Amino acid sequence: MTPDLDAVSSLQVTGAGPARGSLQVPGDKSISHRAALLAAMAHGSSVITGLSRGQDVTHTLRAVQQFGVTVTDVGEGRVRVEGPIRHEPANFLDHGNAGTGIRLMAGVCAGIDGLSVLTGDRFLRRRPMDRIAEPLRSMGATVDGRERGRLAPLVIRGGALTGITYAPKVASAQVKSAVLLAGLSATGPTTVEEIHPTRRHTEEMLADFGARVRVDGHAVTVEPGELTGTDVEVPGDPSQAAFWAVAALLADQGEVTVERLYPGFGRADFVDVLKRMGADIDFDLTTGTLTVRASKLRAIELTADDIPGIVDEVPILAMAAAVAEGTTTISGAGDLRAKESDRIDSTTRMLRAFGVQVTETEDGMVIEGTSRLRPARVDSHGDHRIAMTAAVAGACAAEGTTVIDGWDSVATSYPAFAADLVRLTGAGVEPGA
Repeated sequence: MTPDLDAVSSLQVTGAGPARGSLQVPGDKSISHRAALLAAMAHGSSVITGLSRGQDVTHTLRAVQQFGVTVTDVGEGRVRVEGPIRHEPANFLDHGNAGTGIRLMAGVCAGIDGLSVLTGDRFLRRRPMDRIAEPLRSMGATVDGRERGRLAPLVIRGGALTGITYAPKVASAQVKSAVLLAGLSATGPTTVEEIHPTRRHTEEMLADFGARVRVDGHAVTVEPGELTGTDVEVPGDPSQAAFWAVAALLADQGEVTVERLYPGFGRADFVDVLKRMGADIDFDLTTGTLTVRASKLRAIELTADDIPGIVDEVPILAMAAAVAEGTTTISGAGDLRAKESDRIDSTTRMLRAFGVQVTETEDGMVIEGTSRLRPARVDSHGDHRIAMTAAVAGACAAEGTTVIDGWDSVATSYPAFAADLVRLTGAGVEPGA
């Protein structure tokens, strides 16, 4: 294994074999974004330990420095951030492929008296931004962009905000977070009322940084005020652990343990889904230790009530469904069409490449389980989760050689994924042709 595999455009994986071992996954990407942004907004010094080293979070760290915030690598996996934000950004803010980064940063910029320009790569520039532009405008910010603010680059003139009560049209922790971050600079309280509860990272971390925030059922309210720097330890990312959980389930002989995971609200729902499918899986909420053993899976039905808690795990759960007995139905997942790729389309194409019978629907898919996958050539469409799902399938369930095009997308969240894949499965991995 060489580090060069982290950045190759195409990866070749030869399987299938057992999946055995234990590991720690990168720091939680969602928490890492929020830790960097809140530390930048806060007065004083914050030391963040275990920060995700993927490109998405690197873009957020670079962006906060444009506001006069000092970011220092102090060694041993720790980063010191010296806030607060002192002025409008000195340059445009490039968020690469990070939807979380740009949407949360929009909330920060809405509260700054100045002009901010937010952009990203070609994949990010086609993802919808009107979902955060609408509430930020209601608070008093000026938000423009391509297609009247629906697409990045976004241009935000912030300051002089008024608190609002907002009910998002889609279940999105990113939208909720953007509004709450803007609410810190508003006059009066800001409340977000959700139809379906989403992950509570922002609420939890706002409290850690000294904000006055309260949760009442599906509603969360933040009062305006300043933040105070604090130290943050970022736990492992459960959405990354899901790949190794399914690796153990796909392999004929599999037992994998992932340690030090975040056990908070809305992040372990994929564990419950796999249990419903018959997986032999345990998650210790006290230690954050996940253990999974090879199991015979059965088909289930996933609906709109399930999706908010597994929004990042749908591709890998769909792969588990591909080897489950029976027909799995996924519905209510229309928002997946606005991720790094159109994840309903890209997941469907990936499954078909592996020989799975799958029917794409407007808001999901219908998957017919099969006893064995065939080797495939898969286009990630620039989506790291499609690429990693295909690599797991190729290493654990498809005898022969699988090629994943667009492998370099994985560097956005999990640069060492290929190395961990080899360590757990013994798969042959090399640049694809």
